[in-house]
Amino acid sequence: MELLSLFRDFMDKGGSVLWAILFMAVWLWWTILERYWYFYTEHKSHVVAGLASWNARSDHSSLFAILQRKQLISEIDCLMIKNLKIIPTLIALLPMFGLLGTVTGMIQVFDVMAFLGGGNPRAMADGVSAATIPTMAGMVIALVGIPFATALDRRYRKEMRILQSSLKQKD
Repeated sequence: MELLSLFRDFMDKGGSVLWAILFMAVWLWWTILERYWYFYTEHKSHVVAGLASWNARSDHSSLFAILQRKQLISEIDCLMIKNLKIIPTLIALLPMFGLLGTVTGMIQVFDVMAFLGGGNPRAMADGVSAATIPTMAGMVIALVGIPFATALDRRYRKEMRILQSSLKQKD
């Protein structure tokens, strides 16, 4: 119960932009986990099925065979790349939303200064925390996501090379 209270306090201090950052963070990590799940559990069966379909053909050099090979590669490529491009997009957007939180927090500070004057630092503290917390949150989440995005991209490229070399054309 205390953890929930701390979470609510943190979200309240960060302002409304922090909720958008939380949503994007959940979306980012859900997508990253889904892609790892695919590569570690489902990908191999799709490749095996594609290889079986290719090896079942008696003809590997005709125009139709070449087109079928391209189709098999393309189908598996679509399965691998699904949701992979949204990860770097979210990583790029998170710091931008953090900066949006900075702007909205500074607007709160200026509003307090306009009503109470600049001599009341306690009254400005809420705006300052609303300005810094979203920036920190957006940057931290993005920085932690970068290695996972890079690893997934490398895995995708490696699997594409393996797939293309596995579906060889025979004369």
